[in-house]
Amino acid sequence: MSYCLHSESHLDTGPIYVRENGKLHVVNRGAGGVQNVSPKARPFSLFSRSFSVELCMNREDDRARRQRTDHFIFTYTKEGNLRYSAKSLFSLVLGYISDNVDHIDSLVGFPEQIAEKLFSAAEARQKFTEPVTGLRALQKFTEAYGSLVLCSLCLRNRYLVISEKLEEIKSFRELTCLDLSCCKLGDEHELLEHLTKEALSSVKRLLLKDNSLSDAGLRRMTAPVRVLKKGLENLLVLDLSCNPKITDVGIGYLLSFKKLNCLDISGTGLKDVDAVIKRLQMQIGLVHSKVPLKEFDHSNCKTEGWAEQTVLQWEQAVMEARKPQDNLRSRVTALHFYGKTRRIEEVVKCTLVEPETKASGNLQFYKENIQNCHLPSKKEVAGSHELKNNKKRALAEQERERTSKQKHLCLTVEDWDLLNTY
Repeated sequence: MSYCLHSESHLDTGPIYVRENGKLHVVNRGAGGVQNVSPKARPFSLFSRSFSVELCMNREDDRARRQRTDHFIFTYTKEGNLRYSAKSLFSLVLGYISDNVDHIDSLVGFPEQIAEKLFSAAEARQKFTEPVTGLRALQKFTEAYGSLVLCSLCLRNRYLVISEKLEEIKSFRELTCLDLSCCKLGDEHELLEHLTKEALSSVKRLLLKDNSLSDAGLRRMTAPVRVLKKGLENLLVLDLSCNPKITDVGIGYLLSFKKLNCLDISGTGLKDVDAVIKRLQMQIGLVHSKVPLKEFDHSNCKTEGWAEQTVLQWEQAVMEARKPQDNLRSRVTALHFYGKTRRIEEVVKCTLVEPETKASGNLQFYKENIQNCHLPSKKEVAGSHELKNNKKRALAEQERERTSKQKHLCLTVEDWDLLNTY
């Protein structure tokens, strides 16, 4: 062990030792002489007076120290004194399980009240935003509680959230309202195929405005209902507006939705509008509305359920991932200054009222005898006798269709190909 001797003061250097003729002498500076006295051992210290020692135990895990402090609740009294109290055993156990929520085997049969608190605790720790463990934990809740986790989901103009969290969105079950407007999904998107599954057979309101859909997409979406009597058989409200690739052929696929109460096909590529209006009225009893319906104002569909804040966390994570692109604005301004073309294209936002819809006219339909559907504020119905005759004709045609279907079921080759995929 090595050490160094340091004097306590810079003015007093202490005794000085001199070796002469094999003997050690002490030089006394105050007296100016040399004393032949054996030196006394001067006390010394290995560390300076300002040196301090901190004893650290369990330093290898700082998380354990944080958890120990989490066991207490710190508050202040009226006098300003700090007061702490221990947390309850329930809150401690709830925090521990929420930290390891991805290791839960099953929640089937677990009380809903405690499960909601567990979901909120895991949501506060942002456990459902993690890539792999978040999906596994969310599936445990959706399998056990279904619509309590989420009964209504609004993803309007959130195509980035759909692309990043597609598997998490597909894990939701027993949804009653789903808004996918302005997402540009297209006919081949995986989420549209998921709509035909049994997990989303409870959907009653589906908004697919401005999604680049065509007749092929409608044929895929309605195939289980038309042939297997499964899928979106409980659908009540359907919005297909602003999809110009949908033609008169695609509207024919919608006739399989017998329970449909409200339909919006404004801004589509219909050729014979009058024939489509008559066909919808005769086949499924939908009447053309001259006034915009309240069902399609996109204000009734909101994200509701335990996972409401989880969807917001997903959106915030996607927006934070896109923040580095905002730094390119200075570069864009420099390109404009030097007269160069801009390569970065801005994202086109979807508006709820399209100019194409105004030009083509309002093509919204509703059923008169349904109270659940929001009727227009003004009703302009002319000729009650004509309506009665039309209803009689519709009933007669429906009976003819039923008898013809019972005799033989005509399926095209494309329908058989779709059935083979299910």
